[in-house]
Amino acid sequence: MNESVTLRTASPSDVPAIHRLITDNLEVGHLLPRSSEDVERHVARFVVASIDGVVVGCAELAPLSGKVAEVRSVVVDETFRGQHIGPSLVTQVATTATASGFSTLCALTHQPSHFVRMGFTIVPHIWVPEKIAHDCTGCALFRRCGQHAVMLALRAGVTIGPELPAAIIHGT
Repeated sequence: MNESVTLRTASPSDVPAIHRLITDNLEVGHLLPRSSEDVERHVARFVVASIDGVVVGCAELAPLSGKVAEVRSVVVDETFRGQHIGPSLVTQVATTATASGFSTLCALTHQPSHFVRMGFTIVPHIWVPEKIAHDCTGCALFRRCGQHAVMLALRAGVTIGPELPAAIIHGT
């Protein structure tokens, strides 16, 4: 990751930048739509990556049950891709999830290879019933979104993937 990149918990002032990142990636099919109000309501669950104070990436930790959380709305501005910012955001979300007592981190993605490189496993959608019950059944794209389900077992001391050898999840 570029040394000038800072990861931090999002603040209310980051909502427009987070919403713009998500909206800018809808057309290419990377993300599902999020309203500005939804981002604002959940802003404390986001981690942002910034360079010189400008938000260039984000990821959200969304609890689905007492043991399962989802990493969602993972996006990096196209200009800054290829600098390991995305994996760093996912690592930070996984660290927070572990510290919060979650045992599993999941995601639905059109590009599972990004997650597989970080140690996630592609699984059948039925393995994440919390996600299906929480978000999918009410979605207009239910059963036709084309996303893959991925999961990562969280436990203290687990490295999140070969791309980030120093990225260790510190948990309880």
